[in-house]
Amino acid sequence: MADLLTETRVAVGDRLPDHVLPPISRTTLALFAGASHDHVPLHIDSDFARAAGMEDVFAHGMLSMAYLAQMLTRWAPQERLRRWSARFTAITPLHAAVTCRGEVVEIFEEAGEWRARVKIGSWTDKDVQTLDGEAVVALA
Repeated sequence: MADLLTETRVAVGDRLPDHVLPPISRTTLALFAGASHDHVPLHIDSDFARAAGMEDVFAHGMLSMAYLAQMLTRWAPQERLRRWSARFTAITPLHAAVTCRGEVVEIFEEAGEWRARVKIGSWTDKDVQTLDGEAVVALA
């Protein structure tokens, strides 16, 4: 499968295709907890979450990070990803649909190759940003 970087010329202001996920379900949380070995009760036990003052369980932050990684690697092959980082800005509640977005903000040369700096983030369907970060991707 060809990646988008080899099919088009990348420019500042280009947007990556949005990565839209279905609403977070209890099943999603249970499966992610098992796959990641992150069994923190705030993510899987409604009674525990309510006792801690939350409305209900909420998504693991790293689940949204995984969704960001999916967005990036659908745009460019994983071997072109030079670095990426994100910070958590809000929780992702149960039943929220997540959309990951990215925009090229800089094209530069580093270590003998052309690279794109991409501003990335994830948002809920209530337009709450839950992750804010950036990625650096080598251009073909």
